[in-house]
Amino acid sequence: MRETSIARNYAEALLALARKANDTAGWGTAVSALGDAVAQDATLRRFLEAPQVSAAEKNAVLGKALAAKVAPTFVRFVQKLVSNRRQVLLPAIATEYHNLLDEAEGRVHARVTVSREFDAAGRDAMTAALSKALKKTVVPHVTVDPRILGGVVVRVGDTVMDGSVRRRLSRLRDKLVAAR
Repeated sequence: MRETSIARNYAEALLALARKANDTAGWGTAVSALGDAVAQDATLRRFLEAPQVSAAEKNAVLGKALAAKVAPTFVRFVQKLVSNRRQVLLPAIATEYHNLLDEAEGRVHARVTVSREFDAAGRDAMTAALSKALKKTVVPHVTVDPRILGGVVVRVGDTVMDGSVRRRLSRLRDKLVAAR
C-alpha cells in the first residue's frame, strides 16, 4: 500500500512536469517504456537495484541512455528517482501516471466480457452506449467468454454490470426454487 502511495506522488509530479512541457502523451509513452523495461529486463533491474553501484553511476548511465530519446526534464526526473532510491518503482509510477491522466481527461477503462466476438460496428455501438451511461469516455478491453451464453458483463473499477444470459437464467432458477 505504501509503495502505491509513493508511486502516485511521483506520478503526480511527473504529470505536472508533462503538462508544463505540454506533452502528456509523449511523457506517458516514455514512462511506460521505461517502466516496462525495468519490469521485464532482469539485467536493467539488477543494475538499478545493485547497492554496490552508486547513484551517481546509475544516473550517468541513465542520462547517457535516455538523453537522445526523451526531454531533459524527464531525464532529470528519472535521475531524481535514482537519487531517492525509488527507481524500482518505475513500473508502478507508469501505471499511476496513466491512471491520473485518464482521470484528468475523463476516461475510464472497462473490461467487457461478451459471449462471442462482434464486428467493429458492434464494438463502436457498445463503446458509445457505455460512454453515454457512464458520462465518460470509455476505453473497452473486450474478452470473449462463451460461458456467459449471451449478453455482456462490464467491469469498471469496482463496479460490475452483469447483463449476461447466464446470470439471468441463474436468477430465474433461484426464483423458481424459492417459489416451491
